[in-house]
Formats: sequence, C-alpha cells, structure tokens
Amino acid sequence: MAASITAACSGAGADQAGRDSAAAEASAQAAAANGESATRPAAAERRRTVVFLGTSLTAGLGVEPDEAYPALIQQKIDSAGLPFEVVNAGVSGETSAGALRRTDWLLRQPIDALVLETGANDGLRALNVDSTKANIQSIISKVMASKPATRIMLVQMEAPPNLGMRYTTSFRAMFPDLARENEVVLLPFLLDGVAGVQALNQGDGMHPSPEGARKVAENLWPALQRELVAAAPPPL
Repeated sequence: MAASITAACSGAGADQAGRDSAAAEASAQAAAANGESATRPAAAERRRTVVFLGTSLTAGLGVEPDEAYPALIQQKIDSAGLPFEVVNAGVSGETSAGALRRTDWLLRQPIDALVLETGANDGLRALNVDSTKANIQSIISKVMASKPATRIMLVQMEAPPNLGMRYTTSFRAMFPDLARENEVVLLPFLLDGVAGVQALNQGDGMHPSPEGARKVAENLWPALQRELVAAAPPPL
C-alpha cells in the first residue's frame, strides 16, 4: 500500500529510516552468519522511493486512500516486480507556491524518483503563469541540487477553458517548456479522458471517482514504468 506523508508528520520519515537501517543491519549480520558476503546489498537497502508531490488530485480527495491514483500506481509497480515504494505527498488545495514551501522538508526524506503534479490550483485561481512557472522551476532546481540522482517527472496539467485562449495556451505550454529546459520527463495530462466525463468524476465534477482514478493511473503508467525501470537498481 502506498505510504502517505504531509507536513504535519515530519517525524515519520526519520522513524522509517531508523527501521530500515535496523533491518538492513540485521540482514547483513544474518548473511555473515551464513557465510555470505557482508557487503552484499540487503533487500531492504535496494527498495527505492517514488514521491508523488501534488494537489488534491494526488491526495485522493473524496476517495479511499487505496483508491487514489498513487496507490493504484503502487499496485502496478508491485505487479511489475519493481523495487519502489510510493509515497503520496499530495495536499488538497495547494498551489505551486505551497508545494515549493514544502520541498525542503520533503527533501529530508529519501527520494529516488519524483512525480510532480502541481499548478492545477494556480490555474483555477488564474494566477500569473510566469509566477507558477518560477515556482515549479524552483522545486525542480531544489531537487536537482539536493538529490541530483533523483529522476524527476513533471505531470502535464491544464487550465480551465473559461479563462480564455491566451491564458490556457500559456498555461499548457509551461509544462513542456519546463521539461525541455530542465531535461526532465513530461508525463501525460493527468486527467486525459477523465476531465468532463461525468461517470469518471465525483459530484463536484473536478475530482476523479474511483473509476476515474483508475483511468488516471493508466494514463501515467506507461511513461512512468519506463522511468522506474531505468531508475531501478541492477539485479543482485
């Protein structure tokens, strides 16, 4: 099951790190007792972390935790036999500025891959596109500076069409521009085939239903799987 973190539980990462360290030490001791190489990487050490930093769409507002799309991605990861654990760092109502404020704290945790889904609430509020782009750029820059080996994937988002062609066009172009400028992977539009489909959304018409969340996971999985395969450690 995908883990979940928010700014209110800053001790969770440290506790988990302690448990992982103890488990790794115990594994190494057992290997040595059995005549195996103590330097051989323990299975617990080879588990990687993929963090989903996003809005209510990522947090899974209105659905059960195991119905949110990051949890469904975890199921696909497990089925594919990839050594990754999903951490859901979605926060409802958060703008790109809020995500940027959380980034330093998130970087205290292990992050081997980052799926960045932000900007949707900026678009809903018709916030300045240049400011949103600057916030997302700052997030990417912080991750690259702190954890240069982290594989970053930026999720394409769209602004509501009622904001006008100029705004929606600028907003849409922001994501491929950022991906190209930073040489990071651009994932497909999160709500492709979901937005505007009544049967795939909750009553508010904005947040995916469980069925919609499954479609979201299917949208992201092909490109995400390629990146995780590339980021996975070599076999023992």
